Amino acid sequence: MTTIGFIGSGHIGGTVARLSVAAGYDVVVSNSRGPETLADLVKELGPKARAATAAEAAAAGDLVVVSIPLRAYRDVPAEPLRGKTVIDTNNYYPERDGQIPELDNGSATSSELLQRHLPDSKVVKVFNNIFFQHLSALPRPTGAADRSALTIAGDDAAAKDEVTAFLDAIGYDTVDLGPLAEGWRVQPGTPAYGPPYAGGNPNFWESPGVPADAATIRAAASAAER
Repeated sequence: MTTIGFIGSGHIGGTVARLSVAAGYDVVVSNSRGPETLADLVKELGPKARAATAAEAAAAGDLVVVSIPLRAYRDVPAEPLRGKTVIDTNNYYPERDGQIPELDNGSATSSELLQRHLPDSKVVKVFNNIFFQHLSALPRPTGAADRSALTIAGDDAAAKDEVTAFLDAIGYDTVDLGPLAEGWRVQPGTPAYGPPYAGGNPNFWESPGVPADAATIRAAASAAER
């Protein structure tokens, strides 16, 4: 069975770890504070989970999820991720991350920055536009009429296929936006960031979660403007 490594185990990383274990995957979780601080999460996840350092999680994962503040992306260990598919959940929040010129002027997306830092890995953007509580609430079996979709963006077709299979296993359909450069379509402030999974409610964090199918998500992403 595939092992999913986690560099960052907060709201999104922890939620994806829970969904992964529920789908039968082994997980190795990490954060910036040390494995000992993840004892409660590992206990919750059960025998298919263990805590490690970021480098150990990167080495152990067949597929690795990076879910840390964007300002820390240069701290992601590159060598153990060589040749691997890396899921990037990050968003750019200048008030948290500081000003990043390439993102301010639109010459790059946040996932392209991570890809530049990991030139020998295959980065795929996913999970960045859905509230973590909705991510936890909306998984459905393959073929369910009320199944929701998540967007992906990436420059490697095989990596996107791998991520699509993973999303299917944890309960989601996929909308492929194209290359990493198209990730701006679901960044903070766009129509696809949050409200589609809350029935259109702009205060999406107030909603328990509303299924959003591929057509709904595709239309929201297409409506984004720069």
